[in-house]
Amino acid sequence: MEKIVCGALTMAILLQVTIAQTDHIVGDSFGWSIPINGAAAYTMWADANTIKIGDTLVFKFTEGNHDVQEVSRSSYEECSTQNSIGEAIKKGPAKITMQTLGDHYYICTVGEHCLAGQKMAIKVSSSNSSASNTPADTTPPPPSSSTVVFASFLISLSSIAFAIFF
Repeated sequence: MEKIVCGALTMAILLQVTIAQTDHIVGDSFGWSIPINGAAAYTMWADANTIKIGDTLVFKFTEGNHDVQEVSRSSYEECSTQNSIGEAIKKGPAKITMQTLGDHYYICTVGEHCLAGQKMAIKVSSSNSSASNTPADTTPPPPSSSTVVFASFLISLSSIAFAIFF
């Protein structure tokens, strides 16, 4: 029976490692749209979020009104699709899982949305280091839903193991 409990705990830990990735809602409450204060809105959002390998960017937009296209840095700066990476995602919400380190650039290719500021540059890291150059916030982030679920699972599993062995 001890082997079963140890196996279950091992599986729970491995499951936590695979589901601990974070979904980031691009733009938070304003989503992926033409920002009122131009590209600064997405620059501030990117600076406030640490994006790591395995994390997912969620671009919330209405189909037909917007899209999202990854592009090279030069295309980002020019609001051009000349050096596109992959196909534009036209159905929202678009979910893009970060698989490579470094800088990534996204634009909306609809009309002149990019020129109006609907574009975002992010830096993907492999660690918990912040993408911004501002001092680190000493307030711990709230637990993710996967962390809460995992903690509840471990408490339940511990209770079962305790009941079996004691």
